[in-house]
Amino acid sequence: MSDSRAERVAVTGSTGAVGGRVAWQLADAGALQLLLARTPAKAPQLPGCVVAPFSYADRAASTAALRGVRTLFMVSASESETRLDEHRAFIDAAADAGVEHVVYTSFFGASPDSTFTLARDHFATEEHLKASGMAWTFLRDNFYMDVMPMFVGDDGVLRGPAGDGRVSIVSRADVAAVASSVMLAPDAHQGASYDLTGPEALSAAEIADAIAHASGTAVTFHDETLEEAYASRAKWGAPPWQNDAWVSTYTAIASGELSRVSVDVERVTGRTPVSFAQYLASE
Repeated sequence: MSDSRAERVAVTGSTGAVGGRVAWQLADAGALQLLLARTPAKAPQLPGCVVAPFSYADRAASTAALRGVRTLFMVSASESETRLDEHRAFIDAAADAGVEHVVYTSFFGASPDSTFTLARDHFATEEHLKASGMAWTFLRDNFYMDVMPMFVGDDGVLRGPAGDGRVSIVSRADVAAVASSVMLAPDAHQGASYDLTGPEALSAAEIADAIAHASGTAVTFHDETLEEAYASRAKWGAPPWQNDAWVSTYTAIASGELSRVSVDVERVTGRTPVSFAQYLASE
């Protein structure tokens, strides 16, 4: 393989948990990569990689950086009130640059009326990609099991209005493995939407119990009312859209929308996704 930009794939999010894993896995497979990073100094130094600064919202800079790239791994931008506008600008930049195929990290069950408010932006991003003229693959990740322990308060309580709903949480490592497989053979995955979940659907109470067992500390689940949920998060002084996203994380679980277990991780990678207990035991 010659070192030409025409043969490079581009990866965003290489300084993060998913994009970083993807970059390392693609490098191990011998792929030549363009790593797009807001802070290039933080990007991993990998063989066959070129690092370029970019911003999702800077269409001109993104277009210049992406010229000659055929396949792009697009990790969704950081949560913000303007994220959808940033996604659209970046997709337009990719199309202007001649990118042929975009692999996008979306959300499980994304729709215009998803209970989880941020999933609505993911759906709108998918629609913009479909209209762009580029080929696409959507990785519709459920909530990451990696962050579940972070939701437990200092008092050992996981709190939110989740009721007895269930969620098929997935590990970031499994999402990255799927993404890497798709990026290495993109033509085989054009037009596919993969629902990425773990092997089981857990209630919030079961998630709390699993964390308690793995950590050896007391962890419980408190099923908040909506009023309690907004009140307990008011101390952080977040804007309304952010509070809505935080609370709807739990109401989406309560709704049952996130409970389905998919076989897509195994279908793409050939291996069974890790369970929450396995993940916690490995940490």
